[in-house]
Amino acid sequence: MSIAEQPFRWRSVAIPVFLPTVLFATGEGAILPVIPQIVSNAGGSLAVAGLVAGMLMIGTLIGDLPSGWVISRIGERPAMIVSCVLALLAMGGCLLAPTPAVLGAAVLVLGIATTAFALARHSFMTQRVPLRVRARALSTLGGSFRLGLFIGPFVGALVIELTGEAQNVFWVQAVMALACVVLLAALPDPETGRRGFGGASARRTLAAERAERGPGADDDPPSASAGTFRTLWRRRDVLLRLGWGVLLMGALRSSRMTLLPLWAVSLGIGERDAALIIGLGAAIDFGLFFVSGWIMDRLGRAWSAVPAMTGLGVGHLILAFTHDLGAAAWWFGAVAVFLALANGIGSGIMMTVGADLADPRDPAPFLGAWRFIADSGTASAPLIISGLTALVSLSAASAAMGVLGVIGGLVFLRYLPRYAPGRAPKG
Repeated sequence: MSIAEQPFRWRSVAIPVFLPTVLFATGEGAILPVIPQIVSNAGGSLAVAGLVAGMLMIGTLIGDLPSGWVISRIGERPAMIVSCVLALLAMGGCLLAPTPAVLGAAVLVLGIATTAFALARHSFMTQRVPLRVRARALSTLGGSFRLGLFIGPFVGALVIELTGEAQNVFWVQAVMALACVVLLAALPDPETGRRGFGGASARRTLAAERAERGPGADDDPPSASAGTFRTLWRRRDVLLRLGWGVLLMGALRSSRMTLLPLWAVSLGIGERDAALIIGLGAAIDFGLFFVSGWIMDRLGRAWSAVPAMTGLGVGHLILAFTHDLGAAAWWFGAVAVFLALANGIGSGIMMTVGADLADPRDPAPFLGAWRFIADSGTASAPLIISGLTALVSLSAASAAMGVLGVIGGLVFLRYLPRYAPGRAPKG
């Protein structure tokens, strides 16, 4: 029975995928806001604090491609367990770090663990979820991650309040990673039914299928066994076309998170009011994840990606022309909500399209490359904003990102119907 014909139950992925995602993201959300403060308390400058915080994104980029290679060989669940153990070691390094440099190295390792964990769960869902509900499932996965990031800062604040020491917040990530290890080890492996730390890799599963077909069967197609760099070369057509849209979406999403706090500071909006406005946007963003999945499953991927990308671009353009208006603060609030709506409508789009394009039997190598492109956009946006703000103005930076957003919408409009229409059969 093919995966499309198999009955799908949400509970089959709720505990092995969604729950560990919420736990891991909660730990990450707890430590992200306090890393700069911890570096500053240790005597580091603002520049050093920013560099240490940026090590997480650098680690994510470093880990994207090799993680795909590892997952294709050891399997998704073992890779998730290994990444959680790596996160535990990273938290030990953070707690014991004598200098900001050592702390930065530990945060870098956490970034590698984070991308391996994320890629493993993405690969798992790609292989286990039928096309008819793929977008809803992956949007829910994205919603689980956002839920964790939403809860994490409150948990971290509570720990700091109870202990009086900001560095103790690293224990939150350590406890969450340990909980993931215990949970994943206790669950039976979907491929073998066994419990513990072992698991079947996609490559071994393919070998077993070939053995069952007999000695006269054809070898696996290149897409099933190609390494990461062979996969990059073989899929260069789609990566060089649709990949631009993914890179720009990563950049616009990162720009939104970078630009809004800077805009609030430039307008003189107080920390409390800025946090309330941005928090309202986060709540709206989170609340739309299932709507986005429904749109993608019922109407097609472009119906989510194009409005989301275009909306992010238009929102940045509007913001660029409101800085000196008399009601600039009100415009800021309105645009923050509009950007949240646009981003929420596109929840899960990058994971869903990546799953559509990947080989369903061994998706990890392609998904690693796909995530690398998206993460490159995410990492580049703060640099673009910083550079344009220094050379011209914050409004110019917002306008430039808005133009890139509109271009990204056109890329999706042109290439998504060609490469990943993704409209699933009804049912």
